[in-house]
Amino acid sequence: MAAAEANVAAASLFGADRRLCSADILTPPEARARMEVAVLNFLAALASPSSPAISVLPLISRSSANCGLRSGLLSDVSSVYLSYAFCKRSLMKASNAKAFVRVWMVMEMCYKILGEGKMVHQRELFYKLLSDSPKYFSCQRHVNRAIQDVVSLLRCTRQSLGIMASSRGALIGRLVLQEPDEEQIDCSILGAPGHAITGDLNLLSKLKLYSDARYIIVVEKDAIFQRLAEDRLYNQLPCILITAKGYPDIASRFILHRLSQTFPNMPIFALVDWNPAGLAILCTYKYGSISMGLESYRYTCNVKWLGLRGDDLPLIPESAFQELKPRDSQIAKSLLSSKFIQETIT
Repeated sequence: MAAAEANVAAASLFGADRRLCSADILTPPEARARMEVAVLNFLAALASPSSPAISVLPLISRSSANCGLRSGLLSDVSSVYLSYAFCKRSLMKASNAKAFVRVWMVMEMCYKILGEGKMVHQRELFYKLLSDSPKYFSCQRHVNRAIQDVVSLLRCTRQSLGIMASSRGALIGRLVLQEPDEEQIDCSILGAPGHAITGDLNLLSKLKLYSDARYIIVVEKDAIFQRLAEDRLYNQLPCILITAKGYPDIASRFILHRLSQTFPNMPIFALVDWNPAGLAILCTYKYGSISMGLESYRYTCNVKWLGLRGDDLPLIPESAFQELKPRDSQIAKSLLSSKFIQETIT
């Protein structure tokens, strides 16, 4: 047992709590210090005369085999978590070599950004890296995966790395927002597009929130959100409407989490399509995602399904049905094999 614990600590750059792994929120100096430790460990391995280990980076594994579902002790919120199992980026494998290098290049860029006291969006980071190193970063996916690798290596949030969330989300309804030293924003008097949610999580965390709503309703489709906003649903049913315009981005999940923490007695309902994608969106709000398992607990809340059920289908005209596309079938298979879905069902 002691040997196993020693192996876990040795495999990690920053030790282990022997239970589950999470991403820390760090100040810029703390984040830069972790990057420096990573570089020093790399150089120490490079200088080792006996068994140089420069070819491998130990990253917290973001796989279904390394995830589980944990429940809060004092709440009914459950979230995905990752345990201390590691995957490796190897410089000596052709399939891993570029990914190995990308980790260091993203870390270098983040180190500079933090040193300048700045923040960047993931898209902006992509253009910077594409300009400097087009051989390694030919698409946004390369940057996104490298960021997740850096989070897995340093075990800190992407916000701690100076990376802002790209937000598509908006909210409207019985809610007043107030930024520090700024005027209040009354979301009940806005137009149908609502109030755009910023991608700056630091700013979102400082917002003062006031509401006399009874419900929070998360709407999958922007068109439905705008229709409900145009009808001023929140004046008939005192509520806050929020949308991420599809699959939820981090900022939309974060503000929803903040609302749930600020108004713990306000139930949250999700109006999503009755299809695999709709259920996947609901699960992301409710449990988080495996790819962000190190941070999931910071963005989850107890969301309840509002909408169609299987028993309602006889009431729907056949003309409204659509055949599942290959992507839908793929999502459905993934959901059916998901451990945390099975755990909640059983």
